[in-house]
Amino acid sequence: MSGNGDGCWHCGEALPRDPPLAHVAGEAHPVCCPGCRAAAEWIAALGLADYYRLREHAAARPPDVDETARAAQAFSRPELARHLVHDRPDGSAETLVVVEGLRCAACSWLIEHGVGALPGVGQVAVNGSARRARITFDPARVALPAIVDAFARLGYRALPLDAAALDDARGREARTAMKRLAVAGFGAMQAMMYASALYFGALDDLDPVARELFRWLGFAVATPVVVYAGVPFFAGAWRLLRARRLGMDVPVALAIILIYAGSVVEVLRGTGEVYFESVSMFVFFLLIGRYLEMRARHRAGDLTDALARSVPQVALRLAADGSTTRVGAFELAPGDRVLVSAGMLVPADGVLESAACRVDESLLTGESTPVGKRTGDALCAGSSVVDAAAVVRVERTGADTVISSIVALAARAASERPRIAQAGERAAARFVARVLTLAALTALGWLVIDPSHAFTATVAVLVVSCPCAFALAAPAAVTRALSVLAARGVLVVRPDALEALAGATHVMFDKTGTLTEPWLEVDRVETGAGIARDEALALAAALARTSTHPVARAIATALPATTLAVLDATSEAGAGITGRVGERELRLGHAGFALRDPAARDATTYGDDAVVLADARGVVAVLHVRERIREGARAAVTSLRSAGLEVMLVSGDTTTKVAALAGALGIEAWRARVDPAGKLAWLDALRGEGARVVAVGDGINDAPILAGADVGVAMASGAAIAQTASDIVLARDDPRALASTHALAKRTLATLLVNQRWALVYNLTAVPLAALGFVPPWLAALGMSASSLVVVLNALRLGREPPIAPPVVPVPAQATP
Repeated sequence: MSGNGDGCWHCGEALPRDPPLAHVAGEAHPVCCPGCRAAAEWIAALGLADYYRLREHAAARPPDVDETARAAQAFSRPELARHLVHDRPDGSAETLVVVEGLRCAACSWLIEHGVGALPGVGQVAVNGSARRARITFDPARVALPAIVDAFARLGYRALPLDAAALDDARGREARTAMKRLAVAGFGAMQAMMYASALYFGALDDLDPVARELFRWLGFAVATPVVVYAGVPFFAGAWRLLRARRLGMDVPVALAIILIYAGSVVEVLRGTGEVYFESVSMFVFFLLIGRYLEMRARHRAGDLTDALARSVPQVALRLAADGSTTRVGAFELAPGDRVLVSAGMLVPADGVLESAACRVDESLLTGESTPVGKRTGDALCAGSSVVDAAAVVRVERTGADTVISSIVALAARAASERPRIAQAGERAAARFVARVLTLAALTALGWLVIDPSHAFTATVAVLVVSCPCAFALAAPAAVTRALSVLAARGVLVVRPDALEALAGATHVMFDKTGTLTEPWLEVDRVETGAGIARDEALALAAALARTSTHPVARAIATALPATTLAVLDATSEAGAGITGRVGERELRLGHAGFALRDPAARDATTYGDDAVVLADARGVVAVLHVRERIREGARAAVTSLRSAGLEVMLVSGDTTTKVAALAGALGIEAWRARVDPAGKLAWLDALRGEGARVVAVGDGINDAPILAGADVGVAMASGAAIAQTASDIVLARDDPRALASTHALAKRTLATLLVNQRWALVYNLTAVPLAALGFVPPWLAALGMSASSLVVVLNALRLGREPPIAPPVVPVPAQATP
């Protein structure tokens, strides 16, 4: 669309009597307002005037100056910026916005180049179907309001990502697709009914006028199908041809035009065969395939969109006197205290300050069973407090929350296209070129042999060929796999990771926080003479409750119901706790701190995992604390080994602990006391031998190995830098999810291979038959549409198998608040 007739050159709206002129590429074009003139001339000044050649639709009318100023002012507010801008480990920043006014692929091209031209902007990735843009930038060189202003100068509105914006783009696309499908379905049904009456002799006894009427009725019902329902194919073909490329829409659009135009000519002449039912069915079945593909694409984003919706818009902020004030969630800052009523959503990441409660984290983890939380436990924004009001101290807000991090990772994944999908498109383009060549040769051949068959044979070749199957094979399978994994709480950040995971040979696990829980537990209690185990544990738990150290929390959790009062409690960093229970002075910590007798202070006597409880007379009890193996770790290791993968364990922890964990999980290859450089060296050695390695970790020290592996897998509860360096994030923190993901990745590639082989066999069989004149256009339309549907439906079979042993989270008894 290079111009718009009598309308505005930029937006297509009606022109005033004396329109202003926009000077683009040395030519003056009338526009409707100064805003359109400014947008058009700025686009030309950036060297992006090709936008007007490539676009499919006129642009949206730019926002006026006052609206642009108000938007820039709103984005400059620190409260809003805190919720939109996500800090990256390399010092840059990232934001995700909804773009209003996106109409075609040229709009995405224009935004990526126009906004990307700003100094300090690193990358602009536009997801046209979702109407979103992800921008990475240097906050020291360019501010967020300047980026918003650049959108406005191009003629688009950048809006914060909220529920209304999320629903609008998908709703509009789904409604339009359904309307086109309904028109095509009704037209195909009616056209087939009229054609059947002609083909099967139902009208043989009637006069020619009645037969001619049915031909015109076929024309009447097929015209809306072609003119309205077939628009996506014409628009796609026009876009491809303007870009000097070939794709599946080119032969489809050409076939629709030829069948319809040829049938119209025959109706006007009153002789020959008409194929209105063929073109109607052709469009209808193709639209069914596209509708199913759209639904799968929408479902793939359901999890992250639900996450973006889940943060409430308002919160109850607690004052020092206990009073509450209703504020916007974006106004919260770290250190604020908020009251979350039962059934309400947590507005920010924070720490529980009130009594124990249960929290529904199903949106984050996929697990429907509420999780018990105690004072001091972390709560994530978007979690729902189930049965008791909770007081939460805010620690992270806006873009720094876990939910925002996941949404940002999902946006990064959505802006990238898998290599296998790109290869499928290239194969489809080559196939289309061959089909067009074969169609031309078929027409020439039949013109020489029998000109009366030239049109039907040429049309049959164009229609029966199925580049759609080649082009849809990879996107349909990958999109379905991503959708299934998202529903299971597995976020694939880099789509190519599925292909790499399916071909992996080794899995290298970190220990702490990956195969073991990030917190500790009391393994066993050895008591001194004259004291029972429960009594000793009660004394230790009472003392431990006065500290927030991870070891103290593990001991306190071992007996949470103790009611013993501790007086004069003090903590010594790195040593332990002292306090008085009744008349008894107690010390809890390592042996050198707890015992007064120097001869008894040798820690090796008790082990490096021992915590000693002592009084003035000596040892009361020795508590051995250990890391708890994650639920599902054994099943994950077993499943991965059964799938033919070699499982390895690498950790910076002591040899004793690493060896014990490896023995418990059945891992033969392990290394202890390994720093990040050593882990990376082992990884490089394996890859040098031809291994394809999956690395699994959660900490900052795991980032190098996650970035260096063929596939990096991070736990959602781990460090942000680990997630950024990874290709896959396990929101459920369950290692079994990795085994399920590996199995699904292999099935995805197998499904892709089946789809491609089906497309190849179908085309090698059907196209020669069509060229020889054995396939009428109506049968060609049915075969091509059925071939595309087979590809999509086969891909939708992915994920029917249940995941490997989904975890069951026990719910602790509810404490009375």
